[in-house]
Amino acid sequence: MVQQYTSPVRVYKHPFPLVMMAYERRFPTCPQIPVFVGCDIVSDEESKNGAIRITERRCKLNVDAPYILKKIIGVDFVYFIQKNVLNRKNCILEIEAYNESFSARVTVIEKCRYFVHPQNEEWTCFEQTASLDIKNFFGFENSMEKLAMKQYAQNIAKGKEIIEYFINELKKEGIVYVPPWKDLSEKSSKNENNVPENENEESDDRSEAYTCLDNTLQITEMQLSSDYIERYLGKLDMIQESKLVQLWQSIKELRGSSVPGDTTLLRFLKATEFSVEKAKEMLTQSLHWRKKHQIDKLLEEYDTPQVVKNYFPGGWHHFDKDGRPLYILRMGQMDVKGLLKSIGEDDLLLLALHICEEGLLLMEEATTVSGHPVSQWSLLIDLEGLNMRHLWRPGIKALLRIIEIVEINYPETMGRVLFMRAPRCFPILWTLISTFINENTRKKFIFYCGANYQEEDSGSLSEYIDPKFIPDFLGGSSEGNVCEMYGMIPRRLYIFNATACNVYITEGGTVPKHLYKSELEITSADEEQSLYHTITLSRGQIHRVVIHSNDPGSILTWDFDVMRHNIVFSVLYQANDDKKYLTSDSSKTFTDENAELLETKEAKTQLVKIESSSVCHDGESIQGTHVMQEAGIYILQWHNQDDLGEFLPSIGGYKAQLMYFYETLPSVQYRGSMMSLQSAVSGKSEASSNLSR
Repeated sequence: MVQQYTSPVRVYKHPFPLVMMAYERRFPTCPQIPVFVGCDIVSDEESKNGAIRITERRCKLNVDAPYILKKIIGVDFVYFIQKNVLNRKNCILEIEAYNESFSARVTVIEKCRYFVHPQNEEWTCFEQTASLDIKNFFGFENSMEKLAMKQYAQNIAKGKEIIEYFINELKKEGIVYVPPWKDLSEKSSKNENNVPENENEESDDRSEAYTCLDNTLQITEMQLSSDYIERYLGKLDMIQESKLVQLWQSIKELRGSSVPGDTTLLRFLKATEFSVEKAKEMLTQSLHWRKKHQIDKLLEEYDTPQVVKNYFPGGWHHFDKDGRPLYILRMGQMDVKGLLKSIGEDDLLLLALHICEEGLLLMEEATTVSGHPVSQWSLLIDLEGLNMRHLWRPGIKALLRIIEIVEINYPETMGRVLFMRAPRCFPILWTLISTFINENTRKKFIFYCGANYQEEDSGSLSEYIDPKFIPDFLGGSSEGNVCEMYGMIPRRLYIFNATACNVYITEGGTVPKHLYKSELEITSADEEQSLYHTITLSRGQIHRVVIHSNDPGSILTWDFDVMRHNIVFSVLYQANDDKKYLTSDSSKTFTDENAELLETKEAKTQLVKIESSSVCHDGESIQGTHVMQEAGIYILQWHNQDDLGEFLPSIGGYKAQLMYFYETLPSVQYRGSMMSLQSAVSGKSEASSNLSR
């Protein structure tokens, strides 16, 4: 099994030449890393002008393992080969190390890079990756793997400290500045016209300098920084940081610039116990869901129904003691049946999602203002007044649906749930819903029965909420000032009056029956409305969408997400000369009546591919456009081929699933550049494009 490690970018707030001088102090021994016993220089070469230095060392490391394991292995030391390529001209050091000992049984490869910070030339960045593959090690593969990764994590955790240590040592010696490298032979190699005397000399130097190093300067954006992670995401261990960077890179390859925020990536990693593959799958499905239901526009476009404004007893109220935004829901005062019959299950779900989106926004603002990461919000549920009417079956069904969707798409956002004044019937409700709540979430639940939330011995509410912010209906005092963090929450979200403890939300109550809507007797969830169509293709099946165009110059545009498996996408064309055109099954034709067909074989006759077929991979989001220059029939085709071979996923079977949306834009409405539009065939990422060749 191959273990991977990818570090976030670590930033030294020192110039590159000074960092390089400190780096050289680590050799031949480094007391700060006890396992590093010493090293010998195997070779040390420089280019003619000194711009490139290539150093190869043979490093000796102590085997930090139990005595019995050392006896079985038969050695106390292992040897590594380290090759350094220092490009002084471009300020890059690339390091590659691999094991010499036991290379037939174990493969360890580490790659590191020092380079100038893209936004601050006075700073130096460092990043590293490593892989460990234990093929056969006397039956101790698992033990060696755990030992190796533990030791490696300990050593890299010291890496930044060691550079800082040697920089401080240099300062003690009076060395606080190292001048950047200059090519002293540059003037002598140019004539009076400032042209190189030997035109081949520069290209020779570049060849010797490993041209690939120059490409590393084309940095358009930084990877996640370790300082950034600590400030905005919180303390993570080295392996967790690595998993976060790996997920970031993986999602970026699939979705290009539309990568969700780093707090979102971390939440999905935590929800899957830092499994990159599981987090990627879970997050990709959630992104499909957000796109299909236009969740990103919810905060901007949501119009709160008047019934909700008048009868929904919930709202945001200050913060808990951990700085989390606090939402209060007086469930015991809520007329679940009345709300469902007046706005419907879908709109009740929409309200819940709107609250979740508000929570994400508040956590982001709290993080910015408070100076420490705030990645969760708290929920206080007052159950006073809860009775058997709340156990109405459609209400329970709606609640379970909301819980399921929120659990999947907003994992690890709930920091704490405080149940206040639970009545006798609450255990019945809890029995019905608790099995549908994630175990990690259930651990965050705290229950108070009766008035025991005021008792110090049993752990009062003031343990979690500052007494001056305890709601007035739970005994909070109306004296005191408004929360000093008031400015960090937009007024449209911050619901409280001029005092700190008075909660400014509706008291709920019974929804008048004249507000009920008769059409909501049948749940609106029976027929889901969406701009996107979702289809499933069995092995070998094809789905086609037929577009008849009699408007030369009109625009055909498409947008689809591959939700499972891999599919082949094509755009086909048929001229209007033939009223009917055949598929491989000659008994079927394309007409307006059967515009969307499902076939088991590709069309072979009279259809012209106007866009090259491409393999679209699991998780990809594809956008494309085509100018329909001629009248005729255009076909969007998705094919779950049965011969993709190496592209078949390891899980999920052979069925493919995708959701798609297409639209045609009349030529008279289009005012853009035809040349730019014709070149924008697909929004696939570069990485996935390479795979499809």
